[in-house]
Amino acid sequence: MNAKPRGRQFFNNPGPTNIPDRVLRAMDRPVIDFMSEEFVAIHHACHNGVKRVLKTDQNLFMYSSTGHGAWEAALANLFSPGETVLMVETGYFSESWTEMANHLDIKVETIPADQRMGADIARIAERLAADKEHKIKAVLTVHNETATGMVLPLAEVRRAIDEAKHPALLLSDTISSLASMEYKMDAWGIDLTVGGSQKGLMLPTGMSMTGVSNKALEVSRKSKTPRHYWSWEMMTGRAPQKFVGTAPVHMFFGLQESLKMLEEEGLDAVFARHARLAEATRAAVRVWGADGKGPQLFCQNEDRLSNSVTAVVMPEGVSSDPLRKAAVDRFNLSLGGGLGKMMGKMFRIGHMGDLNEPMLLGCLATTELAMKTAGVPFVPGGVDAAIKSLSA
Repeated sequence: MNAKPRGRQFFNNPGPTNIPDRVLRAMDRPVIDFMSEEFVAIHHACHNGVKRVLKTDQNLFMYSSTGHGAWEAALANLFSPGETVLMVETGYFSESWTEMANHLDIKVETIPADQRMGADIARIAERLAADKEHKIKAVLTVHNETATGMVLPLAEVRRAIDEAKHPALLLSDTISSLASMEYKMDAWGIDLTVGGSQKGLMLPTGMSMTGVSNKALEVSRKSKTPRHYWSWEMMTGRAPQKFVGTAPVHMFFGLQESLKMLEEEGLDAVFARHARLAEATRAAVRVWGADGKGPQLFCQNEDRLSNSVTAVVMPEGVSSDPLRKAAVDRFNLSLGGGLGKMMGKMFRIGHMGDLNEPMLLGCLATTELAMKTAGVPFVPGGVDAAIKSLSA
């Protein structure tokens, strides 16, 4: 049995992410009555804080669940069996949301896309313009596709819907972009936003939320899909929301602290930090694959590069598994793997949440070490390129 490597693990998975010591300490306290005035005040503060991050003045519901639960809450509250939605292909997570909708007997049409270039927004407009009977009830999107390291310009998607003069709702999964990249729910005309606790919000996995527009809330009253735990109607009646069951008190303790940390730094500064660290990561990857024989950025569209996760595709015939195993077993660095059909073909570097320059440089340097250990062909010098990017 190999000895466990010592020292603190460098955790660069694209979710869950590092949990700051401040958040851990905030959660390390006795439980309180979730019906008490003390907890209701915390609940209010957290609701208002999350709405500030989403940049919405509309409705918010929170759940004890992963982001998949918030997906299901969105589908169950908004659509009836047999209705049709339009899914914009982005990768593994758009496929997962499609599968969930199908299980709820919702019909899904997909706007196909080259996953390395990103969806063509014009195709969305064309499909909606052709839907003269308005059978399509919503356009479903993944703002930041964690599996491919690509972002979708949601303001352009909204523009396509409006130009087609179509009443479809716009739904967005922002799980891996929330509190990491700019997001404007109201200004971009997004009717429903799905979020999760374990990425930019820097919390443990287990809390999710949906921001819901007034239009979407009205539509939900017509849904014939059976629901109880996820029912927005069940959750109303006690400000700011009641839980169907026991409220996750300790998650709120942590959320209150993480929101304080975000607002102390300032959201614009948070987004700028993520952009700076992301570009340094990409600078390293570009050097590693500079000769055409090493790892490459999966995303080939400069306008769609994610600032929260970088997906790195391996050279032809080289598996990412030995690299990731060497990284975690020998050097205590955790990197994300490929998902779905990309398993073994890529690795992913998460750079979101509680992260700074020394942490990122440690990750990149150790990735080079793991590539050398695993026999992955690459051009040395990626860390120098990252340092140059960060010092610019």
